[in-house]
Amino acid sequence: MTTDNPTVVLVHGAFADSSGFQAIVRRLAGDGYPVVAAANPLRGLTSDAAALAALLASIDGPIVLVGHSYGGAVISTAATGNTQVKALVYLAAFVPEAGESAQSLVGKFPGSTIDKSLKPVPLGGGQVDLYIDPRVFHPNFAADLPAEDAALFAITQRPAAGAALGEPASAPQAWHTIPSYNLISGSDKIIPAAAQEFMAERSGATTQLVVGASHMVFVSHPDTTVALIEKAARS
Repeated sequence: MTTDNPTVVLVHGAFADSSGFQAIVRRLAGDGYPVVAAANPLRGLTSDAAALAALLASIDGPIVLVGHSYGGAVISTAATGNTQVKALVYLAAFVPEAGESAQSLVGKFPGSTIDKSLKPVPLGGGQVDLYIDPRVFHPNFAADLPAEDAALFAITQRPAAGAALGEPASAPQAWHTIPSYNLISGSDKIIPAAAQEFMAERSGATTQLVVGASHMVFVSHPDTTVALIEKAARS
């Protein structure tokens, strides 16, 4: 289908994969948007951003780049210097400044359960993979989803390397020059809403608060999520 709409590139965060975007993809495609759901390696911020930047270079025309959680840090780096990217959309996401990591930002405000939610798997050589413990995935990561849906997401989650969450962002970050939009999850127990609001205000973003939403706001509120993405696309 020929369309003048920008391509929407969706970037998942840690403890997830692209399958979580199914409802978003269905709605965007139905509205005539080309969509790419990127596979985020979750190995390191610099390498993850380089993989995404290579994918973006393969796309013709304007792009709206969307990141959830750690994916927000990845898009902030990957889009730097890319004139095709017309908007950045952050979904309950990290929006780091140079020198900040996901790990440092999540501890900036009280309320995160991430430290007591993680289940580490040692890899050797001092490296570790991190999962959300399935026993607390529902209350801590996806509280506004049905329990059976949260259980499926817990089972299919992909781990993030501990090094990725601790790696600081490099300079400069794309949100300094590209318009940004932030969907803030009001009852987030992973990235507290206060932290999301701080990052959004600092970046000068257009923001929307979803009261009562968990960290998986794009799954529990797909229509609201798509509306913000399409607002960014029309800007």
